[in-house]
Amino acid sequence: MNPGLSGKVVLVTGGASGIGAGIASVLASAGARVAIGDVESPDRQETGLAVHLDVTDRDSVDQAVTKIEQEYGSIDILVNNAGVSAVAEFLDITDRDWDRIMAVNLRGVLVVTQRVLPAMLRRQQGRIINIASVVGLEAVPLIAAYCASKFGVIALTQSLAKEVASQNVTVNAVCPGIVRTPMWDDPDIGVLNQTGGEPHWQTVVADIPQGRPQTPEDIGHACAYLASDQAAIITGIALSVSGGQRMH
Repeated sequence: MNPGLSGKVVLVTGGASGIGAGIASVLASAGARVAIGDVESPDRQETGLAVHLDVTDRDSVDQAVTKIEQEYGSIDILVNNAGVSAVAEFLDITDRDWDRIMAVNLRGVLVVTQRVLPAMLRRQQGRIINIASVVGLEAVPLIAAYCASKFGVIALTQSLAKEVASQNVTVNAVCPGIVRTPMWDDPDIGVLNQTGGEPHWQTVVADIPQGRPQTPEDIGHACAYLASDQAAIITGIALSVSGGQRMH
């Protein structure tokens, strides 16, 4: 399938590494003009325009989007990918971790979308793709705050999709399954550091019906489809990209 994204302007938040980098690479390969927004210093200029972007800060978001508009023009496709997590038993969840996760994973979607959406509505065209998670469809233990934030992303997706459906703007969520990213491997806050290391990873992968974890590029291909003209009639879905691990 040719997603037909040639010349489309895309913003991928959290695009400097992990799933975001995979999404940016796939969309760039499909011909899109990709802007990578990240709170870390983006280092993927070969993929597209790199801009500093803190999704929790409206001034930062406004400055980043303004720079993209000046360099590339109006944003056609927004991929809200930036996310953080923390592992803790329910009684050990701190206010600090809860607020940080909600600020990035959920309010960040609100803040960036509120900045980008008005231009889409004026042009009567646009694609918004929110990266949720399979744990936003069915929660698991030890990451309750993360699960709650991703359930919230799906709810926000559905509500906005209905609100703007008549204006030729689609809003969908992609729900990655098991993707080996820094969220798993970070030596301080990574999931594996606190859940048994490599044996736990093997146990998780063994639960995937197709027998392999997903790659960042797998998520990118799902985004490319939802961003394409072929998906023009699809809005408000939460697409599980999990090798059959979550079916609904």
